[in-house]
Amino acid sequence: MKKIRGRMDEAILVCVYYGPNGERLIKRGHKLANMLDCPYYILTVDPLPYDEFDEEKSRYVDRWKELADELDAEEFILRDNESKSSVKAIKEVAHKHNITQVIIGQSPQNRWEEITKGSFVNVLLRELTYIDIHIVSFDRNVRNNDEDTEYERGVRAFLKQDKNGEYKLTFARSHENRYEGIFYKDIGTDFNNGVFKFIYDGKNCQLHITEDKVTTKIKQPPNLR
Repeated sequence: MKKIRGRMDEAILVCVYYGPNGERLIKRGHKLANMLDCPYYILTVDPLPYDEFDEEKSRYVDRWKELADELDAEEFILRDNESKSSVKAIKEVAHKHNITQVIIGQSPQNRWEEITKGSFVNVLLRELTYIDIHIVSFDRNVRNNDEDTEYERGVRAFLKQDKNGEYKLTFARSHENRYEGIFYKDIGTDFNNGVFKFIYDGKNCQLHITEDKVTTKIKQPPNLR
């Protein structure tokens, strides 16, 4: 049985994505909700349908559902098979549940990164008017042998072209995939932002990924428009 909250003029939305930081964000939201004595919700957004999630993704979702029950969240919301961007999905959920405060995670981002990659937070701020946004900053303290790396360990991934001709990142094998490679996720972010590396025509290619979509292109293959 969920705790009856005293204040209903405040409501918190915790936005999580796959990675080790999701549980920390949920606990931060729970703590803030207890301080304000208000309800809170947990949201994750994914362009894939739930039945196409790999084992790792499914494990994260199961754990977040458990936390939602353990920590008295009002609801765990899974927006799977989502065609809209994460920002648009967050906006819709926030308005539906009269959210007043949103909690997201993001690693420290310098000015050069904002220029080259864009800022997810800036886009969110423009969309969520009259809503407070709490940014939980995660230190880049996860390192491999290269101490200057800004990415998590690489995982097998694919690029699939949608009906609009855009290339999107996916972790599910499919005959519709156009390219196979390794995705290196930015450390500290709870969204699929990072670099996709693969071999094309015997050459190393590298593409920037922002929220599952190919953005800045480096050494692009001739037919990758």
